[in-house]
Amino acid sequence: MSSPTPVTTVDAHELILRETGYEVAELTSADIADYVALVSSAYRGEGSKQGWTTEADLLGGQRLDVQMAEDMLAEADSVILLARDAEGRAVASVYLREPTDGEAYLGVLAVSPLGQGQGVGSALINLAEAWAAERWGAHSMRMSVIGKRAELIAYYERRGYERTGEIEPFPYGDERFGVPKSDDLEFVLLLKSLS
Repeated sequence: MSSPTPVTTVDAHELILRETGYEVAELTSADIADYVALVSSAYRGEGSKQGWTTEADLLGGQRLDVQMAEDMLAEADSVILLARDAEGRAVASVYLREPTDGEAYLGVLAVSPLGQGQGVGSALINLAEAWAAERWGAHSMRMSVIGKRAELIAYYERRGYERTGEIEPFPYGDERFGVPKSDDLEFVLLLKSLS
């Protein structure tokens, strides 16, 4: 008689999401339209103002388009996790890139404004951190956040992320990432130990 396969932390976090009504899977090409709509709803436009993660006061235009999403999906060193609710609606997603020198990267965390405040974002971050540590051997997780997003940075700091002191410039002039409404946008880098 063979022994049962041990449950990993990734499995445990997927189970937590499932028990609260969400199924999580790796993004496929069939999910692209839903993914783009989800990210747009979380970050841009009037609809995004229903949620607290909106960037609509800082940036106009798009956050993501189909070509950008397809390019992300085609990356060999990354994965996008997509959570759907019981009705099959895309409600949350997160982009992960494999570690460089032990540091994985977490980006484009999106939760539909209608799904915010229900714990799915936090549960998805927990899953992402476990994924990076268990499947890729990452010892830490890195992310970049627009410096003016004080409430969002505070949220990540409560989750154990710390400012590194590093700053990255905003890609002014590349409207694929949005149309800035001010000339002083920049990214602050955050880092969390996963050990």
